[in-house]
Amino acid sequence: MTQIGKPPCDDAAILHGVKASPCPAAAKQWTLVAAIIASSMAFIDGTVVNVALPAIQRDLHATVFDAQWVIESYALFLASLLLVGGTLGDRFGRRRLFVIGVAIFAAASIACAISGDVRQLIVARSMQGVGAALLVPGSLALISATFAQGERGPAIGT
Repeated sequence: MTQIGKPPCDDAAILHGVKASPCPAAAKQWTLVAAIIASSMAFIDGTVVNVALPAIQRDLHATVFDAQWVIESYALFLASLLLVGGTLGDRFGRRRLFVIGVAIFAAASIACAISGDVRQLIVARSMQGVGAALLVPGSLALISATFAQGERGPAIGT
């Protein structure tokens, strides 16, 4: 099939983003470390609960329906608010939203740990999803803003 013109994501659209700000190598490393750790927290948390689910069901006397919500509440809020998190980062600052996302995620993780019943756990998992939705797009945006175009691919790959 022949296409007339360029696709919507042409070179100008890709290069339209903010240019990388000059940063010392140490600052680049710490930005990358923070982005990797935060993104890892968010993505690992989406799957680690599956391993712990039998113990969660037993300890909190959760039904299969409850156990499904423990897993899906996180995924639901993460998926539904991911684009909102990116937009808020563009509007209010990538770093600010990234830090807020990490704080919400950490506080929600503590709430998960001290949950007394399955309902509290579901609400805390939902809040983890909100925090993850703020920190995940922020981590990629921080990498894009910190690393020059030639360094960006390896940094994101890392």
